[in-house]
Amino acid sequence: MNKLIFRKFSLDIFSFFLIASFSITFIVWIIQAVNFLDLVSDDGHSLKVYFYFVSLNLPKIFSKTIIFVFFLSIFYVINKYENSNELIVFWNNGIKKIQLINFILKFSILFLILQLILTLIVVPKSQNLGRVFIKESNIDFLPKLISEKKFINVVKGLTIFVEEYKKDGELKKIYIHEKIDSNNSKIIISDYGRITKKDNKYILKLFYGGITNINSNNTFVLNFSETDYDLSNFTTKTITRSKIQELDSIELIKCIKEDLPKNNFKGEEIINDGNATCQTRRVKSIIEELYKRIIIPFYTLVISLVAASLVIEPKSSFLGKSRKLNIFLIGSFLIIISQILLKYFFISPIINIIILIFPLILVIIYYLVLNIFTKFKLNLL
Repeated sequence: MNKLIFRKFSLDIFSFFLIASFSITFIVWIIQAVNFLDLVSDDGHSLKVYFYFVSLNLPKIFSKTIIFVFFLSIFYVINKYENSNELIVFWNNGIKKIQLINFILKFSILFLILQLILTLIVVPKSQNLGRVFIKESNIDFLPKLISEKKFINVVKGLTIFVEEYKKDGELKKIYIHEKIDSNNSKIIISDYGRITKKDNKYILKLFYGGITNINSNNTFVLNFSETDYDLSNFTTKTITRSKIQELDSIELIKCIKEDLPKNNFKGEEIINDGNATCQTRRVKSIIEELYKRIIIPFYTLVISLVAASLVIEPKSSFLGKSRKLNIFLIGSFLIIISQILLKYFFISPIINIIILIFPLILVIIYYLVLNIFTKFKLNLL
């Protein structure tokens, strides 16, 4: 019987968690998707690239909300059971309050494992896939970005101006400025032209014009009656170098393995050990990222105990009135604290160690307090 009771309890928590996490993740994803519209409007990517890229942000959003949603799920289900007097079923079947708290703590370990898988493996992988996809994608939305009498600089090192853009795709009075490097540039002027696609690459076919090559020493002009200008040689303005949050967790650990002792826990030195992944990365940035991936998920255990403390009813009616609000505020505060503590990292080695083991310290202390309160409550009955 007890197994059936605990099974129903866990299913209720899991069901609410799925509904709440899906709703919150979807809302946040929609907001972020709107912010990424500049991939199309400014950077010249297609809608296919846009939707693929924003979809890869779903694991990251879910991993960010999982702790709060899990806390909310336990809080909601216990509160629901209490209001409908379903908790009496636990007590009448000989289930002690500390047993229910132990079950919630064990149940939270599953969500801890889930979050570690997300933060250590899934999220960095999905973020890196998105960046690689953006880097390798063609500027296949370029024709629709070109407007009449406007300077278009959608790709790095290239500016295009068109006097007239006809409905049939023909361009009139074309001006192109290509920045080759700091000392060399190229200006192309053409009477008319047309953008064509060949082998999944965009080619600007130009007719009757001239090419002016400019460098620090001299300038020379070359006239043409017809020429092809390959647009695939240019890269999007979107940042294509991998960010810290997109790097593999094992690679990050390797980056700090030798550099952290050298920096004496200050984390300010720039890593430059010949490893392309680690070059120009700060130890501090890597430590902060690993903290988010490894340490913060352990606060799942803490907030599960905070929510589980709802089963303890104080004798004082005054405390009983504000009990639920206080528990909810404590849980929310601990989630905020998990983020704030990162700002105090690198102050000293001792503080660093305390911050790293702080969630486990909270779990032990909070569990002992709940254990004492449950026994104290039983002795009063």
